[in-house]
Amino acid sequence: MNQVPHEFNLGGIYFSPLLIASIFGALAALLTARLLNRYRLSKYFFYPPLVQLALMIIYTIFIGTFIIKA
Repeated sequence: MNQVPHEFNLGGIYFSPLLIASIFGALAALLTARLLNRYRLSKYFFYPPLVQLALMIIYTIFIGTFIIKA
């Protein structure tokens, strides 16, 4: 049976599972970008902000699919 994703309740305010996954995805992408900058690996990318955006999308999909299961 397919379950419909349910909302997260925080102090009487309901949050969408996609919002929670996107917040965690943005934090994970920020951490990854900082690590890439620290070890000077971001110089190998043509446009590093686009790489960070792509990482955020990949992390959001991964977290929304496998971590936040409804």
